[in-house]
Amino acid sequence: MSSSSATTRPGDGRATRWAGQRERRRREFVEAALRAIAEHGPQASTAHIAVEAGIARPLLYKHFDGATDLQRAIADEAARRLAAALRPLWEQRGSAMRMITLAVDAHTGWLAENGNLYRYLNSRSHGGRDTVADVRTVLARQLTHLFEHYLKTFEMDPRIAETVAFGVVGLVDSCAAQWLENPHGVTRAELAAQLTRWIWRLLDDTLRMGGVELDPHVTLPPPPAL
Repeated sequence: MSSSSATTRPGDGRATRWAGQRERRRREFVEAALRAIAEHGPQASTAHIAVEAGIARPLLYKHFDGATDLQRAIADEAARRLAAALRPLWEQRGSAMRMITLAVDAHTGWLAENGNLYRYLNSRSHGGRDTVADVRTVLARQLTHLFEHYLKTFEMDPRIAETVAFGVVGLVDSCAAQWLENPHGVTRAELAAQLTRWIWRLLDDTLRMGGVELDPHVTLPPPPAL
């Protein structure tokens, strides 16, 4: 082995350790940013984030390639958490009413507990991406596959699945977002119950157009893994 190759090992090791440390620190700063946003709202500044992280503000950008990189990292983590909260959409089991209830409860519950973070995601473009729109699209695609499965099961035309899925996601997101800003005394439980009824009526009407009358409380055969 040549002496030159031997001397590169310590440097390579230091680079690996630095990369790992940088990634760990980035995660810590993102966590601090989420706490700052929860406390100060969607306009939380880098100064707020630095105070929450316990560091001087210039040190933030030692681990991020500018404000856009920091905002993108915050948005990515927020989207990950939102997707995790909406896990019931990926584990649909039971009756139609149970699946609707769980999904709506998960969405409105996350929104009620993370209102400032949702406002943050809606308040700006993060590295040219609309994070909330991206999440809505993922959820709608998931529901499209689910609706296609059941429409085929009931021997109905599955082509309407995508329109219905995007309609349901848009209904829940827009109504819940408006409620977040102006609840008018409506509790989250009341909102969730109303959205659940509206979604069922939309699905029931769609099924009846195909000649299917479904009891919303009857357990359905589980869909294939999505």
